[in-house]
Amino acid sequence: MWARPEPPARRTPHPLSRELIVGAALELADADGLEGVSIRRVAAALEVGPMRLYGYVDTKDELLDLMADAVYAEIVPPAAHLSPDWRAGLRLIAGLTRRAALRHEWFPELLGGRPHLGPHALAALEARLSVLSTVPNLAGRPAALRRAAAAFHAYLVGALRTELAERQADRVEGRSEEQWRDAMSPYLRRVLDEGRHPHLAELVVEGEHPTPGAEFEAGLEIVLDGIAAQVS
Repeated sequence: MWARPEPPARRTPHPLSRELIVGAALELADADGLEGVSIRRVAAALEVGPMRLYGYVDTKDELLDLMADAVYAEIVPPAAHLSPDWRAGLRLIAGLTRRAALRHEWFPELLGGRPHLGPHALAALEARLSVLSTVPNLAGRPAALRRAAAAFHAYLVGALRTELAERQADRVEGRSEEQWRDAMSPYLRRVLDEGRHPHLAELVVEGEHPTPGAEFEAGLEIVLDGIAAQVS
């Protein structure tokens, strides 16, 4: 798909391009999630017949790949903004990824499967590997570099999917995380008072409830510590 040229431009009241198609699909997904995206709906948004879109994308899967790559463009950090400190570089990439996911809540659903190979996705991966290659003792060790990159990616995917699932649950239920905890508290306290879950009880009673952003950053530091320990 990435090497396939677009159809020749046509004189029409409603011109098409992959960029226009992806833009319409992004608006639908941001409003209604991935289930709101279809070739027919995108065509209707662009006021053209569905068959015209097949000159630009062969399948819905191709359209999803194009959409994901458009989001990756928001994640690629400018080279001038990357710090020589590898931890700061990975924090920047993680922060850009989280901001993009919060803008496009459907995006993490497309992560975790086969790697994306669009130009922006490859640029984002290159930036991540470039930062990791500056970790002391990691350069020149492809296997260790791959494991570190995989651990970092897995954390981003898992943390973002969890955070967004909670946000979506709040919207569906019409109550916040704090309201949900207050509602579940009497039941949970009765269960914990039975003494069968002492570690969970300690966590619930004594544990803090940080904001999603703080929770994301704290988990990220654990991953960075793990990368540092692997190569120390």
